[in-house]
Amino acid sequence: MKWITRARPKIDRIACPWLIKRFIDPEGEIIYVPYEEVLAKAAELDAIPFDIPNVEYTHYENQCTFDYFLKKHQLKDAALNRLASIIRAADTDRHDFAPQSAGLEAIFSGLRHDIADDQQLLALGMVIYDGLYNWAKYLHKQKHTDGPVEQRLIEVYHQYLKTKGDKKPPSWTKELKEMIQDQIDTNMSLSLQQASEELEINPAYLSREFSKYFENMSFGDYIRKMRIEKAINLMGTTTHSFTEIAYLTGFSDQGHFSRIFKQHTGQSPSEYKKSLAKK
Repeated sequence: MKWITRARPKIDRIACPWLIKRFIDPEGEIIYVPYEEVLAKAAELDAIPFDIPNVEYTHYENQCTFDYFLKKHQLKDAALNRLASIIRAADTDRHDFAPQSAGLEAIFSGLRHDIADDQQLLALGMVIYDGLYNWAKYLHKQKHTDGPVEQRLIEVYHQYLKTKGDKKPPSWTKELKEMIQDQIDTNMSLSLQQASEELEINPAYLSREFSKYFENMSFGDYIRKMRIEKAINLMGTTTHSFTEIAYLTGFSDQGHFSRIFKQHTGQSPSEYKKSLAKK
């Protein structure tokens, strides 16, 4: 079969062809054309259009075209679901939803900047998504610091920090805490890149230094913790449904909210709310 979409792909329009060729239509032909030509060329070539408005294979609500491919073709694979979360976060600039998404977006932005040939870009993208799928299937629980050498280096590093004694947090930490709190209060999105631009701090430096002043957590983990704390407060002080709480705390849907809530508290939202009622 032939599949056609907009030219100059980056994330979703490389992820979907990867999914097509690896799980749906291995001999499928992927065609990239300018946006305004997609529908006409689809009719001319008898190709299936995707990732454009008003066709079957496209975005629905807060989900990407990749999500729809999984649903349409009933691909039940935990690793693909993990990929979908990363792709969705990268494609919608919600990097706080999946910590890997910022790196994925950066890689494809850099490749697209240097590579003018869309088919060459797709070929490289196939290799990248193969690697990401293998990580999601076999290695997602593994950490770089799991090895004994890395563990020892981490111990030395933390011992070094202790010997330096306490230091006054830099001024940007207060401003960043206020920015994060505003984001939580107003249910707006704040990415690490946006924060670094607002603070006029190098994003690599901010990412590296963040955990020192924010409970030893990464940017994404800290944002999720704050959202869960807001959710707990709403559960105890309002009559909102879990779907409403998920929306008010910035989660993509109730299922995503329930998964993250259980990771943080060890209980599902309904179990936690029952325990509040008993108190």
